[in-house]
Amino acid sequence: MPETITGLPLHPLVVHFVVVLLPIASLGALLCAVWPAVRRRFGWLTVAAAAVATALVPVATMSGDNLKQGLGGGNPLIDRHEELASLMLWWALGLFVAVTALMLVHNAAQRRAATDTGFDEPGGGGGPVATETRRSTGLSVAMIVAALATVGLAVGTGVHIYRVGDAGARTVWEDVGKNLK
Repeated sequence: MPETITGLPLHPLVVHFVVVLLPIASLGALLCAVWPAVRRRFGWLTVAAAAVATALVPVATMSGDNLKQGLGGGNPLIDRHEELASLMLWWALGLFVAVTALMLVHNAAQRRAATDTGFDEPGGGGGPVATETRRSTGLSVAMIVAALATVGLAVGTGVHIYRVGDAGARTVWEDVGKNLK
């Protein structure tokens, strides 16, 4: 993996993709979990954003390791940032899995709803009665579980990306502040 691109360290370049995509994926996942209209329209786009962000997290951490080696060790701010960043992949992966599961359950429920007629025919043979019936299925429970998992992981991922970014910004700007004085 290259350490620089046109003379700039790779780490901040890749990190900015993650810092943009992961909060978008988190917000999208949260909205998809609680708002069916958003889920229908933007659900798979949210899955794609979560997938790309998850794929970029290891690139960001590896490029961060390369940058740390180039700067030398012993900085507690860099160590804290690295410690927090090492957990980011698990949050991103969890969010990706949860929002993907939510969308798969959603699609299964949509297919099921399309095949159900929604009408009961009484035994008297008088023809269909316009009374909608709902079958209790495991899909309802699966949708609730997937939505709850998605909400929890979206919030957790959003909080964690903030913590990692804050630690990284403090590392850079506290160093810059020392040089400005």
